[in-house]
Amino acid sequence: MTDFDAAAKTWDQDAIKVDRARAIAAAILNRVPINTTTLALEYGAGTGLLGFALQPHVRHMVLADASLGMLTVARDKISATAVQNVSILALDLEKEPAPDRRFDLLMMSMTLHHIADTRAILDKFYTLLQDGGYLCVADLDKEDGSFHGTGFHGHHGFDRGELAALADSAGFININFDTVFYMQRRAGDALRTFPLFLMTAQRKPASNRGTVS
Repeated sequence: MTDFDAAAKTWDQDAIKVDRARAIAAAILNRVPINTTTLALEYGAGTGLLGFALQPHVRHMVLADASLGMLTVARDKISATAVQNVSILALDLEKEPAPDRRFDLLMMSMTLHHIADTRAILDKFYTLLQDGGYLCVADLDKEDGSFHGTGFHGHHGFDRGELAALADSAGFININFDTVFYMQRRAGDALRTFPLFLMTAQRKPASNRGTVS
């Protein structure tokens, strides 16, 4: 978390990160029925760029992250904007059990590739959702490691079919993918373009329990 703590103060100054969050928020609004009764959780929220983009559309938004530096910036933004429906939560689901709370929407942006055990975290996400609740995951398509370069120990993006199979095995239904953003980043001497997907999936509604999806 040290790198993220150090980057927190200048995180929102990166126009690409701001544009990315807006594009993902627009895609979520297009795919998921969100309204003023929706209880939402952004996991790996950082400074809350995505969460703040969707905050006007939900009843309450929880910004959860393991980086205290990021959450400090998020807390300052809550105070500065005086929004009443955003709160923060220090949470590391790789090390901690899922809290005893349930949400209508759980979303994350560019976080899943940092988590070692994809299936285990999907299981926890399923637990955190209400029956019929939605999971929205924005991340990199599978790439050759150029995005982060040497020394990165996470996933080099995801194959959509493989990720869909993991989500299905965790119990999710109605799994869909959309390409929502393109990031340009220098890799060696070349400027590369990396596509980002949004995976949307749903926890089975109570009426679907015991049926084959």
